[in-house]
Amino acid sequence: MILLVEDDPIIVEGLLLTMRQEGFEMLTAQSKGEATDLWARFHEQIELCLLDITLPDGTGYEICEFIRQTSDVPVLFLTAMDDEIHTVLALENGADDYITKPFHIRELVARMKAVLRRSGTAVNRNVRRVKDNVIDLSSAKVYRGNEEVVLSAMEYKLLLIMLSHQGQVLTRRQILDILWDDAGAFVEDNTLTVYIRRLRNKLDDAEGEWIETVRGMGYRLRRDV
Repeated sequence: MILLVEDDPIIVEGLLLTMRQEGFEMLTAQSKGEATDLWARFHEQIELCLLDITLPDGTGYEICEFIRQTSDVPVLFLTAMDDEIHTVLALENGADDYITKPFHIRELVARMKAVLRRSGTAVNRNVRRVKDNVIDLSSAKVYRGNEEVVLSAMEYKLLLIMLSHQGQVLTRRQILDILWDDAGAFVEDNTLTVYIRRLRNKLDDAEGEWIETVRGMGYRLRRDV
């Protein structure tokens, strides 16, 4: 998992899309406070940090110093300040690399992969992200921000089905067959509607904007979320 700390929403949106395409899962923060909160909760899953230097409530240097107190996870700074002083400061504060804005996304990805190779770190594939929800597959728990989203066993199994077929339309019959096989208990068609509604509500998708109903066919978890 990658921790991105950046207060420019345009940059965040572009990076999220690219990183998903590259197979990286990401946590995002727009301030020092949000970053330290996410680090406290997910530090065991974070393999690399991308830190902007200038933030509303502090600096990327301060976040890096905070992380370095307990971890040697790779850190790469993203900043518009390309003078020698800030480069030296970044490296002296424990950064593994430094890239200036505007940057080419492919160059950033290449540098990230190089830093991960040098550190011997492998990105954790046991963590998935859907909108603001983080799914930790190793612990079978879901979080949004600093709060756990409590799902029933059947709701969690339904979420796993959607994740494993992300971007694909699943018919109600397909979903019911998988739930039957996994749960070993009969699930009625009407009950599936209830589970879908509950899952949407708990994941803050009450309108079905990304757990979509495909009329006359079934359901689909959009690939671009």
